[in-house]
Amino acid sequence: MRGRMMTLAALGLALTAARSDPFAGRVAGPPVQCVGTSAAQSGPSIADNGTIVIDAGGRRIWRAQVRGMCPGLQPFNTLIVERWGSQLCRNDRFRVLEPGLSIPSAWCFFDGFVPYDRVKK
Repeated sequence: MRGRMMTLAALGLALTAARSDPFAGRVAGPPVQCVGTSAAQSGPSIADNGTIVIDAGGRRIWRAQVRGMCPGLQPFNTLIVERWGSQLCRNDRFRVLEPGLSIPSAWCFFDGFVPYDRVKK
């Protein structure tokens, strides 16, 4: 019984680690200035204190680079993105809203986007 519990605990840790890195099993491409968001399944999400992920659907996800420091950029916080058209581009701005607060952070800025594609097997 104890061995089985240890195996389940190890499996749980492995699944958590795999889920926490959205770029695992993917290869980075060259950075671009703008990314189309019309095919995105959801809005940008915060993976960690320096990583914003845009899921374009299918094989590709995008890592949005942030210019400078951005206060409040933490998982489970909400991004308020100012969009003009169907693309997000370098120098477009956004704010971060923490749960329970009604005043968002100062403006933060995107600084380019890096595509990550699934590795074909």
